[in-house]
Amino acid sequence: MGRQLVGMLRTAVIVGLPIVAINVLASRQGLTVFARLGDLGPFGQGDLTVEAVVYGAVIALKVTLLMLITTLASLAVDPDELLRRFRRLSFRSALTASLATRMIPVLGADAQRLAEAQRTRAEDPARGVRGRIALLSAIVGGSLERAMEVAATLELRGFALATESKRRPRRVESRLKQPWSRHDVAFLCSAFAVIALALVGRLSGAASFAAYPLLQLRIDGGTWVLCAALIAAVLLPFIDRRGIDR
Repeated sequence: MGRQLVGMLRTAVIVGLPIVAINVLASRQGLTVFARLGDLGPFGQGDLTVEAVVYGAVIALKVTLLMLITTLASLAVDPDELLRRFRRLSFRSALTASLATRMIPVLGADAQRLAEAQRTRAEDPARGVRGRIALLSAIVGGSLERAMEVAATLELRGFALATESKRRPRRVESRLKQPWSRHDVAFLCSAFAVIALALVGRLSGAASFAAYPLLQLRIDGGTWVLCAALIAAVLLPFIDRRGIDR
């Protein structure tokens, strides 16, 4: 699992750097100028600001966290169990979530195969950032093509016309249910604790941040306590390793 997360972190860095660069070049709201590029024609005055760099980095960090969370979910969540849990609430939404969770490892395998094929090219193999961008564009194109194929397959199998009577009987579903383990409860409590701490930090101002027109970041005792509580809420469920296959 760690290797997959590290690989996704590398991809997130490749995606995040253009986000920062575009925000620095496009944003004109900051006041702390560190470079002047002159008149850029239709783009206006080319003043690069520290606020634009910081705000772009914040956006890139959010994208990175989202990518890591979805990768971790695909590695830790059983898609079939997810479908069984949520099919009573919304069958189509549960099916969509289950398929999306299954497709993330498939995209990772495609990326690995494409990277190996890229390295074996005899003539002008793409390297560095150029190679990563070419690889990312190939993965995105392949994922869109696969999405169309999966949608067509589901339509041919009649999933668009599925009704309550055609689904698995509830008596069978009740036998498939498994009791929650202490690890499930621990991670559920951790998730609620993170949400509660985020709300507390937002409402109390301990996590206040503003990038424009000047950087405003509150750092005091309440901020450090909030950070420590967030770290503890995330890491505590990992302490109990009993019953987990190594």
